[in-house]
This record gives sequence, C-alpha cells and structure tokens, in this order.
Amino acid sequence: MPADDAPPPYPVGLRLEHRRVVVLGGGTVAQRRLPALLAAGADVHLIAPDTTPAVQAMADAAELTWHRRRYTAGDLADAWYVLVATDDPATNAAASAEAETHRVFCARSDDASAATAWTPATGRQDGTTVAVLSGDPRRSAALRDAVVNGLRDGSLAAAHHRGRTPGVALVGGGPGDPDLITVRGRRLLAEADVVIADRLAPRELLDQLPPQVEVIDASKIPYGRFMAQEAINDALIQHARAGKFVVRLKGGDPYVFGRGMEELIACTEAGVPVTVVPGISSSISVPAAAGIPVTHRGVTHEFSVVSGHVAPEDPRSLVDWDAAARMRGTLVLLMAVERIGAIAAALIAGGRAAETPVAVVQEGTTAAQRRVDATLATVAAVVEAERIRPPAVVVVGDVVAVNTAALAHRD
Repeated sequence: MPADDAPPPYPVGLRLEHRRVVVLGGGTVAQRRLPALLAAGADVHLIAPDTTPAVQAMADAAELTWHRRRYTAGDLADAWYVLVATDDPATNAAASAEAETHRVFCARSDDASAATAWTPATGRQDGTTVAVLSGDPRRSAALRDAVVNGLRDGSLAAAHHRGRTPGVALVGGGPGDPDLITVRGRRLLAEADVVIADRLAPRELLDQLPPQVEVIDASKIPYGRFMAQEAINDALIQHARAGKFVVRLKGGDPYVFGRGMEELIACTEAGVPVTVVPGISSSISVPAAAGIPVTHRGVTHEFSVVSGHVAPEDPRSLVDWDAAARMRGTLVLLMAVERIGAIAAALIAGGRAAETPVAVVQEGTTAAQRRVDATLATVAAVVEAERIRPPAVVVVGDVVAVNTAALAHRD
C-alpha cells in the first residue's frame, strides 16, 4: 500500500488493441484480470508453468498465447503493459525491475507500492467504463459498484450527449410506488430531454429529474381537466422531431388500458422510433400489496382484468358482463369506482352470488394506500360511506378472503 503522503496516481485509459501485453502468473489474479485485457483487444502473452482451468480455457480457445514456463529476463521486451501476478516475490521483483528498465508500466498484485501502475476497480454499463482508484481495493470496488448500480437503475442521472438517437420511449411507471418502476424504465427516464407524464405515473420520479428536463402534464382527471390524446400524440412527435429524447411516463403498464398502442402507432406513422418498456400493472401489484393473491391453489385457476370506465348499460361498453358473472375466477376491475354500483348489480344479475367477497384498494402501493372490504351486495354503499376515490382497484372473488381466513386459522 502506498504511503498516505504519496502523490495520487494519474488516471488514464490505455488503448491496448493489437499491442503486446505480458501477464506473469496463471492463478486467480490473472483469471480476474485477463477478461478485461482480452476485451480491450490486447495481444496477451501469458507466462506461467501452470494455470487455473478458466485461464487454460482462454489459451485453448486461442484468446491468448500461453508460454508454459517461468519468467526469464528479456520476456518484457516490446511490451506495452505488464501484469506481474506470480506467487514468487523474487520473480515479481525481477520482472518489475526489468519493466522499469524498459520503461514499461507494470502492475503488481503483491506490492502496489512497488508498482508503476495500479489496476482500478472497473465496471461497464451502457457503453461506459467506470474505473475507481482509491488505494484501498475494497473501497474502490464498493465505489465502483455504487456508481455502476446507480447508472443501471437510473438513480444516478448521466444523460448521453453524443450519438443518442432522438425518439420516444413509452415507459410503464408501475402502480405508484417509485421503487416499482423497472430498472430499464428508470434508466431511460434519466436520459430524457422531455417527459410527458400521466396523473397516475409515480410523482416522486418527476422530482428526481434534472432541472433542464421539460415536464409536460398529460393528466386525465375523471370528470375534470385532461390533455386530449391527439394532443399527447402530437407532443410526442413534435419533440422527437426536434431532436429530443422523449419519455412518455405512464402509470402501470402502457398496454393495459394505457393507450400505449395508439401512441406507438401515431409515432410509427410519423417516422419516429419508439421503445416500449413494460411496467408492473396495478391489476396484479395493487391486490398483492393489499394481501390479496389474484389466484390461489384450490380457490381459483383464473383471473380477468376488466375496465369499468363505462357502465354495463352504456352502449359503448365492450365487456360481456354476463360472461364475467358466470366465471368462477377472480375479477379485477380498473377504473370502476365511479360505477361500482351498476357493475355489482350487473354481476349479481348475471349469476354471481350477492355475498361474493369484494375488496377495494385505493392508491395501492403508495403511502396513502387503504383497503375496504365488502360484498357485491354492499360494495356500492361501502365505497360511498368510505369516500373511496380513484385511483382504486376492485377485486371480486373468493381470493379476497384467503388471507383473512389464513390469519383466522393461525390465530
């Protein structure tokens, strides 16, 4: 370990393609270091009497040249870089001295203070190499992991400014908890120049955006203000054509009652490239967060997700409510709170028992989540009495009582 008062190393990236690199020793250190050298395109010459099986496999695959012997003076001639990693201190010292004579930078696994080069803790993400030098290998590795993981999940914003193709990403933000967006969705959000966000998209994610990102409110408030779908489509296209990377951030999944396909078609017809990032749908995640499985062994083998944004008697409805009533499985109703009375009545009329358990989960997965239980016969009155408002997910079926029954049995 170098002395605390030693000057810091000068960081630099070596371009080793087709350049001779000598590695002394075929043990676990070489096994860890060789892949990066090979990935850099180096002409690697390994000098060691024996190797680990993994290193031998690299030699057998002709990825490197293996000289099956010990180091001898002169082996470092014409080398651009040397890694000394044998278990013999005398050999390491001699090789290090030869490297110094030839003015070849040399990394040593046994004594960093005697080396002229340090190997950083490295990682790669999305075409970027992260390299950390701290003098403490464990600290370097921990810092490397923190940076790479931050880039991977988008919590560390570092937008591309070269070679990025303008376009649109339709990103499902999940049910409400910002931690439930996918890793890819969060990473693309960190790359955005413009974000067009739904009301149900995780609000905390918007607060984490850099100040230069333009945020457009595309909320559709029930019986209130809304941004027309045509205006949303036009905004996606115009910003992308202006050379911007646009993220359309939606609640849940873009294709589950999210009109994502309409937006994809509009962009595609306009010649705008589109990436679709699926999201965790509230139809499954919200019941789960409230302790309700949408399927359960011995209870139901099926579940259906149904939109309740229009009433059963409305001529615009595309739902076969009689068929839904005859199903034995779970019904998950989205956008149904405002019409739950009419929906419950239609299900009962179609043959569902009036005492069928029902749960209504408001603002699921968020800090404001609450659940109320009822039956098909009482759900309309319970929703009104409890002042349940959107967004809420309604679950109809015997699975509603599974957790309650299990807890009662345990007690």
